[in-house]
Amino acid sequence: MIAGGRCEITTPLRLGEPAERISSLAAVTPRRGRSGDLLFVTERHEFRQHGRLRLVQEQDVVYRSGRSTARHPHTVDGGAAPEPAGPWRLWLHPDPTLLFRFSALTANAHRIHYDAPYCRTVEGYPGLVVHGPLLALLMLELVRRNAPGRRVRTLAYRLHRPVFAGEHVLADGAPDGDGARLRVATHREARHATAEVTFV
Repeated sequence: MIAGGRCEITTPLRLGEPAERISSLAAVTPRRGRSGDLLFVTERHEFRQHGRLRLVQEQDVVYRSGRSTARHPHTVDGGAAPEPAGPWRLWLHPDPTLLFRFSALTANAHRIHYDAPYCRTVEGYPGLVVHGPLLALLMLELVRRNAPGRRVRTLAYRLHRPVFAGEHVLADGAPDGDGARLRVATHREARHATAEVTFV
């Protein structure tokens, strides 16, 4: 599962021009958790055009050896939309169709995003899990809508707790110095995901 990530944009990619992606493992760290053995892997992707480095993306992925022992609700309760804390706000009500399309778009075949019986009986979740990168994109959409004249230089995000299809999701945030602080919330949790953005 995705635990978080970072992206640094040196120069935006140019549409219509060939691009090269060079992928590597930046770190592999074994740990012991409540659910058993864990493996934290940091994937690093460099994107180049015409030999020039344009952006670097790192993604922290967690591999579990056993079923999660984290406490999740027994059923998905959409609940009321949470109250925003910042001036920037955007709501989303993810459903199975959206998750299936995002899985197809990102070539993500993990069953937690499209197979509800598997989620409940094997993984111990109450329903389909919303993709972590979709939550990161939701937070970035706040920036695009509320600071359209600013160019993002860096993004760092962390995923704290899963969000499930059928919940009312709020992304909100506020400018902070030369960037912004962002979060994703539901009626259950004030911080499912957090992010910091810096501008050029």
